[in-house]
Amino acid sequence: MCAESPGESTTEPGPPLRVLCVDDNSDAADTTVELLCAVGFEARACYSGPAALALAETFHPGVCLLDLNMPGMDGDELALRLRPDPGAGPVVLVALTAMNDDNSRRRIAAAGFDLHLVKPVDPHQLVTVVDKLWHAWEARQKPAADARAVQ
Repeated sequence: MCAESPGESTTEPGPPLRVLCVDDNSDAADTTVELLCAVGFEARACYSGPAALALAETFHPGVCLLDLNMPGMDGDELALRLRPDPGAGPVVLVALTAMNDDNSRRRIAAAGFDLHLVKPVDPHQLVTVVDKLWHAWEARQKPAADARAVQ
């Protein structure tokens, strides 16, 4: 099941970045979403891989924060299914997990994650990382919007 959290407008130009947080620990997912919404991101929580896939089709997240160890569909499979080709799915996939050994890092790289954050993540660090991802996302959107305006 997915929990919807209201997005808040940001003081920066343009729409807020959409963040999807997927963790079978609903408290962890909900707390992360509340934090991100409090600082101006539009965020949603899902507690399973299948629910995240369904929500991603309509929510169109720019960043996905994915736990790796979830029952059923784990974070690796979810990452691969969220971004089956470079032009589809979320802009950035972030593994947000307690796992930090060599095998886990290889697993994260093989699944195509862009970043790996180790739980527990300092809330300030998480907001800073997502904010940097948002600004990078906006920078990539501007040339495309400018090109469409010229046509």
